[in-house]
Amino acid sequence: MRDFHQPGRSAVFAENGMCATSHPLAAKTAINLLEQGGNAVDAAIGAAILLGICEPQMTGLGGDMFAMIKRGEEGQIIGLNASGRSPAGLSAKALRDAGHESMPLRHAAAVTIPGAVDGFCKLHSDHGQMSLADVLAPAIHYAENGVPVAPRVAADWAESEGNLAGRAREAFLLAGAAPKPGQTFAAPGQADVLRKIAKDGRAGFYEGEVAEDMVASLRALGGSHTEADFAETACDYVTPISTKYKGVELIELPPNGQGATALLLANMLAELDIGNMDPWGAERAHIEAEATKLAYDARNRFIADPGSCTGSDHMMSAKTATALAALIDPDRAMANPSRVSEAVHKETIYITVVDRDRLAVSLIYSIFHSFGSGLASDRFGILFHNRGAGFTLTKGHPNEAGPRKRPMHTIIPGMIRQADGSLMPFGVMGGAYQATGHARFLTNVVDFGLSPQAAIDAPRCFADVDGLSIERGYTVQVQDALRAKGHTLIIPALPIGGAQAIRIDAKTGLLEGGSDPRKDGCALGY
Repeated sequence: MRDFHQPGRSAVFAENGMCATSHPLAAKTAINLLEQGGNAVDAAIGAAILLGICEPQMTGLGGDMFAMIKRGEEGQIIGLNASGRSPAGLSAKALRDAGHESMPLRHAAAVTIPGAVDGFCKLHSDHGQMSLADVLAPAIHYAENGVPVAPRVAADWAESEGNLAGRAREAFLLAGAAPKPGQTFAAPGQADVLRKIAKDGRAGFYEGEVAEDMVASLRALGGSHTEADFAETACDYVTPISTKYKGVELIELPPNGQGATALLLANMLAELDIGNMDPWGAERAHIEAEATKLAYDARNRFIADPGSCTGSDHMMSAKTATALAALIDPDRAMANPSRVSEAVHKETIYITVVDRDRLAVSLIYSIFHSFGSGLASDRFGILFHNRGAGFTLTKGHPNEAGPRKRPMHTIIPGMIRQADGSLMPFGVMGGAYQATGHARFLTNVVDFGLSPQAAIDAPRCFADVDGLSIERGYTVQVQDALRAKGHTLIIPALPIGGAQAIRIDAKTGLLEGGSDPRKDGCALGY
């Protein structure tokens, strides 16, 4: 039980349905859709798409999406990869010849074909029960009439307004500046696009005048995109991967996401027995940081398009975890073995919804960096992600940029199945942090017995490329001890990531939700 003398959040309990996400309007929209007769898939889709209006620096129609779904009490967990592929004309050689040593972040070359809309339409047609028009109605309303900007969103917006260029500045700034808390942001062009999707499904986005607008805009910005690239976009159902951590199953999606990195981290931490450490002490923070460096080095070597990724089995091997864990010095920080461009703040929304029939959805939806590529389509103002920045230009690397490939992705939805059969859909936002965030959430729950809300509230640190990012929730004494071990500490301007979770209690059937105070959202039930 939390100390009620201290600021904090109580867990949310409900019987009939629940949503946990990063904006209250989206959480309320999900509950409204459940109360109107929709299921968890309908509610997750409607609320997630609304989040593109509530938090446009985080996500939008021009992004990618991954999801896991568990149907009913005994249903199988299925995965969906709705990350888009690169255009057929993308060439690593051409980029190298143009003088690029890495993928350019704010360029049309970094814009892979947005996969999220195709994924939403697939999930709806296969698993939803309301009409698509009813599911999208709340997002259309708010896109047309506007949303009051929430405080954390305003802080992110102000930090990243310089990422916007050209048409995107017109569409996502108010009188040339980032909105302040309480100011209203509207996106009427996106409302028009959503109406077309509500009427024509995926064809309303990937064909016709919306696709024409995106292709013409991207080509004018130097991209190789074609209407055929958009028309051919297709998501894929995938089989989840998992590992056992002290009898608890951590469930992730396979590459091109970094779910295998979270599994490797969990396996390494099991070897290192962090359950006997002070949960907020220097020893645990150090061990987690060192394990992160090694696991992310493996990620950067192996994770790629599923057709090119041959190292995920190696990453999930118990022998690999044992060998890597043995490299960790408990008293001294190692140099980061793989310095890649991960330090730039990246953006994501995560939503989980469970309905009265215990259909559970774990869904993550992103435009990668804050405001993605910073580029938008001329007519409808669709903000393009820059997920192609997840490629490398290293010749012969499995994740080398190339035609019709999916890049390595940082976004990962998760689920945890506890020893008593309780299931917990959860996710941790924060770009590269997500795999570490999954492992930390897991160990908070398993090793330290924390509830979903307490596991989310707890302080975080992350071994980033320039040092150990550490939140102010760690004491000065712990920070000094980490410096003594050789860590360069960085207090980030904004906290590390954000998380949401819902626990479906196997014994009582109750839903218990937690939502990250680092964001503006909440868990709501009915």
